[in-house]
Amino acid sequence: MDKPLDIASLIDREPLRLYQWGIFLLCFVTAVFDGFDTQAIAFTGPAIVAAFGLHAGDLAPILIAGTLGMTIGAMTLGLVGDRIGRRPALLAGIAVFSIASLLTAWAGNTVQILILRFIAGLGMGGCTPVLLALAAEYGSAQRRGAIMTGVLLGLPAGAMLGGLLAARMMPVIGWQGVFVVGGAAPLLFLVVLYFALPESLQYLASRSDHASTRRVSKTLRRIVTVALPADATFKVAGKATRASVTALFANGNARNTVAIWAVYLCNWVAWFMFLSWLPTVLKAAGLPVAQAPMGTVIVNAVFIVCAIPLSLLLPKVNTRRLLMVLLGLGIAIAVGLAYAGTTWGLVFALAGAAGLGIGGQQIALNYLVVGAYPTTLRATATGWAIGMGRVGAIAGSAVGGTVLAQGGPSGFYLALAVPLAAAMFAVMAIRTTGRVADGELVVAH
Repeated sequence: MDKPLDIASLIDREPLRLYQWGIFLLCFVTAVFDGFDTQAIAFTGPAIVAAFGLHAGDLAPILIAGTLGMTIGAMTLGLVGDRIGRRPALLAGIAVFSIASLLTAWAGNTVQILILRFIAGLGMGGCTPVLLALAAEYGSAQRRGAIMTGVLLGLPAGAMLGGLLAARMMPVIGWQGVFVVGGAAPLLFLVVLYFALPESLQYLASRSDHASTRRVSKTLRRIVTVALPADATFKVAGKATRASVTALFANGNARNTVAIWAVYLCNWVAWFMFLSWLPTVLKAAGLPVAQAPMGTVIVNAVFIVCAIPLSLLLPKVNTRRLLMVLLGLGIAIAVGLAYAGTTWGLVFALAGAAGLGIGGQQIALNYLVVGAYPTTLRATATGWAIGMGRVGAIAGSAVGGTVLAQGGPSGFYLALAVPLAAAMFAVMAIRTTGRVADGELVVAH
């Protein structure tokens, strides 16, 4: 056959098959385990402080070590996924965070916990961009936003599952038991993934060797109804580019890359400053300590509820304008919280709305990044963008306590508006038409 077949076009013409739903489910469950282990240290933190006779502030280096590991993991494992394949990169990431989490249960001191949390972070942070790239490439362009969002929701779902386990079971199994569950369960699931998870079709097609072409053809026959010639060859949309960080700044990508990184950085400063310190802020404002964690639960719940409708909206709107609206909403919420005082009904309503106004940008940004780069750069671009977000997460988590101490609850909430405003200016620098064409989001250079 002379003319190569375009994989994305073939998938776009078909409804989603059971085979594809199976892949999305595998990615979602992986994200659940990732989210569980990511938040495990937060749930077990008070017990660890008590077990080792620490002060509450002594837990900060352990929290930062995990986030630093996730930052490096997101930046490196995405690149590995573009170089050697999504499947081996994902399996390696899961093995790393599972084993490190399991070993944490037998840590004898806080130095060992810090080191293991950094190692676990490498795997946890690295899995996210690879998961998103793999799931996106098995879905059609029209459903890509919803697919990516559905997979991404595994992270807060895992966090909520971990919170429930910690609240109900930690008195019985101890803080060590949480890490045993968080390590052993994904290790068992890794066996399932080894046999059930396929490689990215676009990645295989980019290799252009006979064995990879046969694997693409075999897999596509489980997705498409059109008859594929025995000698079919395949292509992927976009210019073939070797995966590297420098490639993110080549071919007219530089402006958008810098702008997208800035949005991730600033938005995650606000998001993680808000999430990490909200229970403490609510307690400082006068809410009983037993009720303070409910703020975080409400924020995550609203994020999950809003995420799917938002993802369905993404292919139909200008993503840049949507980001501007969400950031404006986030600023308004921050100001509202600053003046809500102890009217707890209003405080919780606004805190819940922050799940969309401060957290919803992540959904739109992930969709934007996947569509803005060719498949050979997709996991790299996603990984580095998320990595920049992780840097913001470290900064937001680190400065939140200082801001609260100096400005009180009102000053804390008002401070959230600063990085959100900076993110809004960065969005203005992104050049995009905000439409989908030939399976890709068209981003102007």
